[in-house]
Amino acid sequence: MKSTKALLEFWEEQMKKSHTSSNYFFRKSPSHYHMMLIIMAYYKQSMSISVEELKTKLFKTSRPKSALIINEACEKGFFYLEKTSKDQRKKNIKPTESFVKEFEDYLNKLREISL
Repeated sequence: MKSTKALLEFWEEQMKKSHTSSNYFFRKSPSHYHMMLIIMAYYKQSMSISVEELKTKLFKTSRPKSALIINEACEKGFFYLEKTSKDQRKKNIKPTESFVKEFEDYLNKLREISL
């Protein structure tokens, strides 16, 4: 029961700051959330993912819709685009330091609750 109460308190805390954090943005749709998980999975494995690769991996999301989500995430400061050294047309998408910290804080809090 203690962990259920802690989880509920955590959820309420997250919802209070939802409009000012990535929480709100990445919970807009399954596509938003899926994109965040893909990018963070690549980041955690020290791998790069290009914008085009990401558009292809997003489940049941059109390429124009994927592009809109990516652009919005970059505008909001969650991700940034980095040109590759081999091909200047190809851009990799990476999480910003502030987003990585927010993501890590979120995961750490969830780990604490689950103990």
